[in-house]
Amino acid sequence: MLTSPSQIEQPVLESRVLRDNPLGDPHVRPVTVYLPAGHDEIPDRRYPTIYLLSSHGNTGQGLMNWRPWDVTIQGQIDALIAAGTLGPVIVVMPDMWTRFGSSLYVNSAGMGRYEDYLIQEVIPLVDRNYRTIPDPAHRGVMGRSSGGFGAITQAMHHPDIFGAFACHSGDLYWEYTCLPNLSRMHQRLEKFGGLDAFIRDIPTIRPKGGPFWDLIMTVCWSAAFGGNPDAAHGFDLPIDPQTGALNESVWARWLAWDPVRKLDDPVYADALRQMRLAYIDVGQYDEYQLQVGARLLRDKLTGLGITPVYEEYPDGHRDTHYRYDTSLPRLYEALS
Repeated sequence: MLTSPSQIEQPVLESRVLRDNPLGDPHVRPVTVYLPAGHDEIPDRRYPTIYLLSSHGNTGQGLMNWRPWDVTIQGQIDALIAAGTLGPVIVVMPDMWTRFGSSLYVNSAGMGRYEDYLIQEVIPLVDRNYRTIPDPAHRGVMGRSSGGFGAITQAMHHPDIFGAFACHSGDLYWEYTCLPNLSRMHQRLEKFGGLDAFIRDIPTIRPKGGPFWDLIMTVCWSAAFGGNPDAAHGFDLPIDPQTGALNESVWARWLAWDPVRKLDDPVYADALRQMRLAYIDVGQYDEYQLQVGARLLRDKLTGLGITPVYEEYPDGHRDTHYRYDTSLPRLYEALS
């Protein structure tokens, strides 16, 4: 008889690859790990593992926070397991935060080697310390919003690591995802005193209202997709800060990161063909029009002979983590 409840552990990882990162963000970080009831009581039992990537403005520890009128991630997973909808699974919530609100889960000259951190350090730590099944057939990745972008990007880059992915309201189709913010970037930079002043003052800016979040998301994208080691901050701006006009050459580099476009590369298409599950969902009324990118991704995958599980639901972009009730059981089934 199992007596222990589920557990949350947070082993601390001293990262080699994040040491001396460009933003001076911590290289010693906790890794939040959900362990199902019985993990410590049945020595021979092993479990599939799912890596849950947070959205922009959040991170692994933040995913565990109490929410009004709702349950924590731990409570959500517990309830699914108790209902028999989800089998016992290890869920890992890494800390991939940067001064810009996220790392977008990629290596960049502007923020640091966060993809290497996940692949080379976090996953080996989890496999060493917990009863995982350490192969891609039993390891998945999922996320919402920017975490959804991270999930499908990691699946494209590492089919040798991940065997299934779930992309909830992921950042897709840059024309709709990014251009609206880019059209206002020159105004936001002026409001906050320019790029240097904004980066310096991020922790102390009050209030952190709409213009702040508008700009920090765009700066985060710039650092991730416009990397240039020779530039002042390790990245090029996607606009001319004087006129506000789009810098077409930098914008072209951004477009290369759009998962919808990346599927034109046979390497990435082949990577997704190896997935046991390609799960995509999005709100019909997403404020960032991410349903358009989701539909394009669905159609492109289908044209490549990959059949995704695709769902649209009557909601917007925010506070839709309840959709994990749908994806987690499907991931577990695919990874078991």
